[in-house]
Amino acid sequence: MSKKYSRVLLKLSGEILAGAQHFGIDNDAVQSICSEIAEAAKAGIEISIVVGGGNIIRGAQTTNIERAQADCMGMLGTVINALALQDALERMGQPTRVQSAIEMRQVAEPVVRRRAVRHLEKGRVVIFAAGTGSPYFSTDTTAALRASETGSQCVLKATKVDGIYDKDPMKFSDAVKLPHIKFIDALQMQLKVMDAAAFSLCQENNIPIIVFDVAKKGNLRRLLIDGEEIGSLVS
Repeated sequence: MSKKYSRVLLKLSGEILAGAQHFGIDNDAVQSICSEIAEAAKAGIEISIVVGGGNIIRGAQTTNIERAQADCMGMLGTVINALALQDALERMGQPTRVQSAIEMRQVAEPVVRRRAVRHLEKGRVVIFAAGTGSPYFSTDTTAALRASETGSQCVLKATKVDGIYDKDPMKFSDAVKLPHIKFIDALQMQLKVMDAAAFSLCQENNIPIIVFDVAKKGNLRRLLIDGEEIGSLVS
């Protein structure tokens, strides 16, 4: 066992929680990802999670609704996903806390940086919900922000592809995988894997980003517990 990181932030898209049904929450998909998160946490790795809401509603792509209003709807979708992750993890015996950037005391704590860090130190998985609490900011940017606030050593961007490519591998058969890329190159190439604000914030705070395929069973374990180099690294 050669763990590279002792504290990481995992960015999960809402689509991953939808599984094959592409909408809503698929129990098998949630159980699969949570079992690997719980295993890594039990191995002593401090994990926080930022979850998206695209399986419920995508604020930026909602038509006929004012953008700021649609973004607020999207943030509420992430709270639903956070509670689903919390339930699955705690059924596996892994203590968690959900912190919401939109205050809703009956279901989640408010986001308090020092409290979140204390939870991590005590072995709890912290799930950050409701994005930054403000419209016009993506959950990718939220991930970079929360990683910076909690002193995380790496952002793990969980996707359905096995890394970063020079163009969309789903559309182009000649797409070339980039195992390692610098932040400045990622910004100049306008790679769609994360938005520019997220890349810039991680660059400023010297937090590397690993983009990997979380749908392949065991990848999270190989990355966190075995210390294998998988996916693509942005640093």
